Amino acid sequence: MNPSTALARVLVDELVRGGVREVVLSPGSRNAPLSVALHTADAAGALRLHVRVDERSAGFLALGLAKASQVPVPVVCTSGTAVANLHPAVLEASHAGVPLVAVTADRPAELRGTGANQTTEQPGVYGAAVRLAVDLPAPEARAGQVAPWRATVCRVLAAAAGELDDDPGPVHLDVAFREPLLPDGTDAWPEPLDGRADGGPWTRVSIAPPVWTGPFDGPRALGTGLERTLVVVGDAPPELARDAGLLAQRRGWPVVAEPSAGVPQALAHGPLLLGAEAFVAAERPHRVLVVGRPTLARPVQRLLRDPEVVVEVVTSSPRWADPGAVATAVHHPSWVAAGLREPAEPPPGAWRPLAGDPAVADAAWARRWQEAAASAARAVAQVLDDAPLSGPAVARALVEALPDRSLLVLGSSSPVRDVDLAAAPREGLAVLANRGLAGIDGTVSTALGAALAHRGPAYALLGDLTLLHDANGLVLGPQEPRPDLVLVVVNDDGGGIFTQLEQGAPEHAAGFERVFGTPTGVDLEALCLAHGTRYELVRDLDALRAALAPAPGLRLVEVPVDRSATRALHARLRAAVAAAVSPPGWCS
Repeated sequence: MNPSTALARVLVDELVRGGVREVVLSPGSRNAPLSVALHTADAAGALRLHVRVDERSAGFLALGLAKASQVPVPVVCTSGTAVANLHPAVLEASHAGVPLVAVTADRPAELRGTGANQTTEQPGVYGAAVRLAVDLPAPEARAGQVAPWRATVCRVLAAAAGELDDDPGPVHLDVAFREPLLPDGTDAWPEPLDGRADGGPWTRVSIAPPVWTGPFDGPRALGTGLERTLVVVGDAPPELARDAGLLAQRRGWPVVAEPSAGVPQALAHGPLLLGAEAFVAAERPHRVLVVGRPTLARPVQRLLRDPEVVVEVVTSSPRWADPGAVATAVHHPSWVAAGLREPAEPPPGAWRPLAGDPAVADAAWARRWQEAAASAARAVAQVLDDAPLSGPAVARALVEALPDRSLLVLGSSSPVRDVDLAAAPREGLAVLANRGLAGIDGTVSTALGAALAHRGPAYALLGDLTLLHDANGLVLGPQEPRPDLVLVVVNDDGGGIFTQLEQGAPEHAAGFERVFGTPTGVDLEALCLAHGTRYELVRDLDALRAALAPAPGLRLVEVPVDRSATRALHARLRAAVAAAVSPPGWCS
């Protein structure tokens, strides 16, 4: 057996022993040893292999798989520019805390820096974006290497999962291979290639994350002028977001949450509610507890900068969210869990402070936030029902219509904001979005990966530019696993989000369409035909609801809207909610 084949077989076997069940591969020559070993493992049922011809798409497919499953997913590629094409997914994974494992094939040390073909300095290429970077040297035909190879895989998986530091994220394993790169037909090797006899990993990592052992100090604010606490949940690990919602429910704290947090206890239309300045001035919280990383809504950031509000953060990351440097305290997620360990939790869905609970400081104030959210919901419904078909209307109808146990992946431009603005939080729906760096690249592939990992119906809400930016995600070989996924594309022929920003103001209209609006006029039906993707055009919400019925395979549903009315629609929504909740008498 040649050294490259031996190394590849050991690495793949140890990945499986470490719990890896999904691997994404892009074809190449230098990574041929890994390609052959992965194909063998896939055929044996040890893992599921996904092959993609575009490394950028492959990286985001692996990101989606890891994001939905919360376990490390390797993406394997050849050397050279292929490595750079994984960089966008690595950056997103770094900022979102997703356990992505970039396994890049490389030339041996003697070829680096010599001008050899397809050879560059790959070790360290991802810089500070990875939690761990390993430069594994080319194997040699000698004994004494199997144990270090297996131990390296264990280190890589532990770092990706954050098992030692509670800080999951991407890792980089750069593996050098010398020719020959394909099996030579023999199995002889100077030492046994076997792993542990029990079938487990070479090195077991069982260190638990830190646990808050003291009493929950949420009630400490009582009597100090901090009785009114508002919880703001941004993009956060699912368990933390869930616990934050339950804790807020128990304590009687109102919650404003971004869609990807998946907090059903959250108030509907949080950005519009916080944008109602008169209401916020009258019902200003004393303290805001920030969970995860909120980045969507400007009114949230404005509230956090309010000098009259005390800001505290909950996160497991050393890079906690505090761009304004206003946080007075940072809590580990186990602090939230400590609050949940206390007895007498109300039934799920109940909205009532617990009688005699010393942590419930101002139930009347919390009730006013609930009533304001209900008033905002009525105002939003009235505006959307009276307006032509729009992105917010599609978002509201989509979230309402999806069956229980559904997955919804949101594009990070207008779609996630439309859901945040117009849709009410609900049970039975898992929502994902690439909010680490909030780019639109790779969203189709992310959705495909997440759908492949999800057990239940899967949907994605995208804009047309987000779709076109990752159209290669629709390129699936005939033998590749295909998810049951509906891509709902709100087609406003360009960058509709910019109409809502400063550059969308009338005084900037002269150059807007060319440098911001960027219409493309692409025929999405023809695009789907070219990629073998089923296509449906809908022009109203009833047709959209009908198109959402679960069905096998990949489908694209196009919903054309006119973005020329977007700016005015958002202005009407803000004005309607502000009027509905403005004191006095808004809750009567």
